[in-house]
Amino acid sequence: MQPVRGAAPIYNLSHMFRIAAATSLVFVCSLNAAEAIPRSEFAERRAKLQKSLDGVMVLFGRDQGTDEVFREFQDTSFLYFTGIEEAGAVLLVSPKEEILFLPKRNDKLEKFTGPKLGPNDSDVKTRTGFSDVQPLERFESRLFKAAEDYYKIYAFNNHAATSKLKTLLPLRQLADAREPIGKLRMKKSLAEIAAIQHATDVTIQAQFAAWKKLQPGAYEYQAGAAFVGSLMEQGCERVAYAPIVGSGPNSTILHYNASTRRMDRGEVVVLDAAAECAGYTSDITRTVPVGGKFSARQREIYSVVLGAQNAAMAAAKPGVPMADLAKIAKKYMDDNGNYGKYFIHGLGHPVGLDVHDLGESRPLEAGDVVTIEPGIYIPEEGIGVRIEDVILITETGYKLMSAALPREIADVERAMAKDAVVR
Repeated sequence: MQPVRGAAPIYNLSHMFRIAAATSLVFVCSLNAAEAIPRSEFAERRAKLQKSLDGVMVLFGRDQGTDEVFREFQDTSFLYFTGIEEAGAVLLVSPKEEILFLPKRNDKLEKFTGPKLGPNDSDVKTRTGFSDVQPLERFESRLFKAAEDYYKIYAFNNHAATSKLKTLLPLRQLADAREPIGKLRMKKSLAEIAAIQHATDVTIQAQFAAWKKLQPGAYEYQAGAAFVGSLMEQGCERVAYAPIVGSGPNSTILHYNASTRRMDRGEVVVLDAAAECAGYTSDITRTVPVGGKFSARQREIYSVVLGAQNAAMAAAKPGVPMADLAKIAKKYMDDNGNYGKYFIHGLGHPVGLDVHDLGESRPLEAGDVVTIEPGIYIPEEGIGVRIEDVILITETGYKLMSAALPREIADVERAMAKDAVVR
């Protein structure tokens, strides 16, 4: 990273992201996760999970926590099967039953946090879609009963509460829940596809808002602020990840997020930023010229990255592994200037409730939503170019879900000229 030039406040965009997550409480979100997905679909997901299990699965929702200022978000796998945002909840699923455990309501705490859903509420079964809702205090006894018929206990190894399961059931095999859950989460339903498309559409408008700030003399964080403000104005709860706004030499740093540098004419900016709306994410990157025009050298590199992306997407269809698409992209780079050595990351990943969504290693299937994101990074020239789009795998090929955001050089320059700011 180059030293910051000029007098400007030091403003880390990842810090801005945390503030945005907290202040999102004052915005009215267009949908929450339970509204974006039909309640019946959560029950269908659990039914599929039950059929796939050869043991008992325990999923812990987010901790109740003690911070009353910063908003905390639900564990995505717990959300996937329940649609419930309540803190401290636990889900138990076996081939024979499904039980939702909820903490009892705390009237004193609710004066600070607002009303919560409790296990003894008269409408709790209707609101949750569970026929068996128990107080959290009964979790251990019901777990022991469910485990009488099974040797495996599935849970996420990275969750702090998982170690307690080993203590409770020391002679059972603790299995990783990622595999059975990943098989279900990889392929998206129509409702999920619609939710991801909405997050993508919001992201595109927020990207346009940020592009207006990519002018000589402006600072990276100003573009990041425009992006965050736009997505919140559109009713989304937060950014999908800390936005990356890397200009000049920072464009070659893959996960740069300091966002303190002043942008100069003649540089490119890698803007990797996306929205999370109703729990679902997108993931889009564009490389844009500061001042609106690519140099000849930038055009050369950009054209190779775009060609590699097009070549990989053209081959995307059911039955093709992502690894094969990566080889196609790299070959295109090598065949068009020997740039493959500058492609230093993977080609893509699943997108859904997480921006790097839980999935499994298998060939693509219809209903998968993945990114295609080739890049070339040349630190010695201070030029990095990444183009990232979200695609839906269809029965015969793919659909470009982020097609409304320009990718072609002429279209990018035209969009920049439309809202150019004279400095």
